[in-house]
Amino acid sequence: MPSSQSAEEEEPQKKRAPWGVIALVLLTGLALIRNGSGEFAVGPPQPASAAAAAESRVHGQTRAKAPDALPFSLAERVRIPAIQVDAPIQPVGLDAAGWVDAPPPADPNLAGWFNGAVSPGEKGTAVVVGHVDNNSGPAVFYGLGSLTKGNHVEIQRKDGRTAVFEVYGIEVFDKNNFPGTKVYGSTGAPELRVITCGGGFTKEKGYDGNVVAFARMVKTT
Repeated sequence: MPSSQSAEEEEPQKKRAPWGVIALVLLTGLALIRNGSGEFAVGPPQPASAAAAAESRVHGQTRAKAPDALPFSLAERVRIPAIQVDAPIQPVGLDAAGWVDAPPPADPNLAGWFNGAVSPGEKGTAVVVGHVDNNSGPAVFYGLGSLTKGNHVEIQRKDGRTAVFEVYGIEVFDKNNFPGTKVYGSTGAPELRVITCGGGFTKEKGYDGNVVAFARMVKTT
């Protein structure tokens, strides 16, 4: 992990750009997992249209009281029982070209937390990314598109707490028309987006979309 972790824990707010700036960067450069091979007979599962995130998810919707937001802490592990994901997390930032970076593709069971945004469990929208596949086969988020509403995503944090998020939508978006505001906008509560590649695949351009799981924190342990 980067040597700047301790500094991030002590002064997390100083390390982050304003979220509006981050969202703009992501909106213009979210072909983030660009190393998927797409060379397998059966491609990764794609979200069903019935699993789309409801537009009414944002401000003003009546729902059970959300748990209190947690303070900043590094994300260490992601578990998604419904698709047998149990993987370590490393912080990722932006690469030299301004894209959201991704974990090294050689390790198929590794996810990345975008450390330019909030940490999972803080108030706001945290972002976890991972490859759908590599040249050897399926990778950590290969099954992401098969999630359904109500599935849980568990993020183990360095402070010993686990933030548990419930999926309320799963969609695939064209990378050339990515809805940054919808995906990254804050609802005023702790939320999570889990993102990988999806959609169609060509040798020349790779995957043409991103699969996004929308989830909100429902409890902490």
